[in-house]
Amino acid sequence: MARVLRFYTAAFDVTKERPNPVNPIPGESLLLWLIERAKDAVEISAPASEDWGWYSYAEWKGRKYLLGASAGDQEEDGQREWILQIDKHRSVKEKLLGRAKMSQDDECAQYFQDLLEGEASFRCVSSDPEP
Repeated sequence: MARVLRFYTAAFDVTKERPNPVNPIPGESLLLWLIERAKDAVEISAPASEDWGWYSYAEWKGRKYLLGASAGDQEEDGQREWILQIDKHRSVKEKLLGRAKMSQDDECAQYFQDLLEGEASFRCVSSDPEP
């Protein structure tokens, strides 16, 4: 199960993002913002493109997490919806044995949710589990 965070903001300019060569979906801006904001607490890799947007890897207390970011293609009142998906990496053995699952109180996911909720220019931050 991944944690999916959604919010609205006009803080990022998607026209200044590198083009996504796989699929023209913005999201790099959010990951670059996270890299800067979280640099004292967590190491995050440079963003790379994917068919659903952009991704980076975060190292949190010896565990790897995938951070997936994408933005909606419509703006409303200058605000665009942004989505951050946080998925905990597990080994094949952990998956087979049902171990190290991402829980509702996962510290890494909560850290990133707190960052988003603490940003004044982000509104309507919500969290929902991946279906």
